[in-house]
Amino acid sequence: MSPVPDYVKATVETVMKIHESEGDGDVLAFLTGQEEVERVVSMLVEQSRALSRSGMKKHLRALPMYAGLPYSEQMKVFERVPHTVRKVVVATNIAETSITINGVVFVIDCGFVKLRAYNPKTAIESLVVAPVSQASASQRAGRGGRNRAGKCYRLYTEEDFEKLPPTTVPEMQRTNLAPVILQLKALGIDNVLRFSFLSPPPAQSMVQALELLLALGGLDEHGRLTEPLGMRMAEFPLIPMFAKMLLESGSFGCSEEIVTIAAMMQIQNVFVSPPSQKKPALFPYPVPQARKHRKFAVAEGDHLTMLNVYEAFVKNRRSSQWCQEHFLNYKGLQRAAAVREQLWRLLSKFRVPKKSSEGDPEVILRCIVSGFFANAARLHHSGAYRTLRDDHELHIHPTSVLYAEKPPKW
Repeated sequence: MSPVPDYVKATVETVMKIHESEGDGDVLAFLTGQEEVERVVSMLVEQSRALSRSGMKKHLRALPMYAGLPYSEQMKVFERVPHTVRKVVVATNIAETSITINGVVFVIDCGFVKLRAYNPKTAIESLVVAPVSQASASQRAGRGGRNRAGKCYRLYTEEDFEKLPPTTVPEMQRTNLAPVILQLKALGIDNVLRFSFLSPPPAQSMVQALELLLALGGLDEHGRLTEPLGMRMAEFPLIPMFAKMLLESGSFGCSEEIVTIAAMMQIQNVFVSPPSQKKPALFPYPVPQARKHRKFAVAEGDHLTMLNVYEAFVKNRRSSQWCQEHFLNYKGLQRAAAVREQLWRLLSKFRVPKKSSEGDPEVILRCIVSGFFANAARLHHSGAYRTLRDDHELHIHPTSVLYAEKPPKW
């Protein structure tokens, strides 16, 4: 057997082979991320239409499953289907351990996974596509045949399976350590470099995290927590940069707006794009949605766009109907409201004055920078951005409101 050249196409072909030659039973296919999932679902929808036209009795229902999918769409994967329909769930690794879908008999494993990885050199956290571990591959295979014997189709060879790492790299070794060190210091463990972690993180990550905490004012030059700033930062259930931004918001006179922005940054995918709407190739959102989403956009960037979304949500009495009309994630916005309440309680405890900027964006942006100065980047004459910290090249993401605008200097 040889490995497949394109696992996305091979996934579709394998589903079709199972559908045409195997008996009853639903299919669960693992892919790495949202884009791949949606691509495979749309390819399967086309294939199943062609099969229906050719007179095949059994229908195929392809359903996506990933973390950013609206709740109502997620629930569709658990619905029972008639005997004449075979359900195909195309999922990211959310379906590996977090959920169990009854009726799955056949599993297709592409052999890759998206993992969060933090690079201490660039201080950037990103999602990286990596080969699965043997433990993950076994876990995926075990998702099929819960109620009768199942089959797992791996799109890679047995030889490659033997070469896979036995387990996934522990999160402690691929994460930003600033929050971890802040917590250890707050617990009274001063010598964090000697602390016996179960999976010791890279020394470079430790040093970078200590530097960041020192720059934020959470640690003094002896590496001890500062009073009161460091102690207060440790009490926030957020990364230290957010904590610093929130604690400074009173002196900038915009605590009301900053609490909203911090809460909105904790939810994934505020803007939703129902899979039913086809996307033009060059545009990240379907056209009607883009128009609705542009209503909230401002030249100052995504943070203030999020603030506008939340304020409009509150103004429209937190209506789910309104969210649906504007293609916004209702559950996510409800969660942001709950997070905002929690953050307000903490700010009240620390006597941060409740103030509004009265529509002045300048003070809000200055306050954000007080916490996130380490992420600053400057527009280079090449057209890309370069970070001030280590001259690392960055680009604006296509879903950002700044993507289509004239790029700001900073």
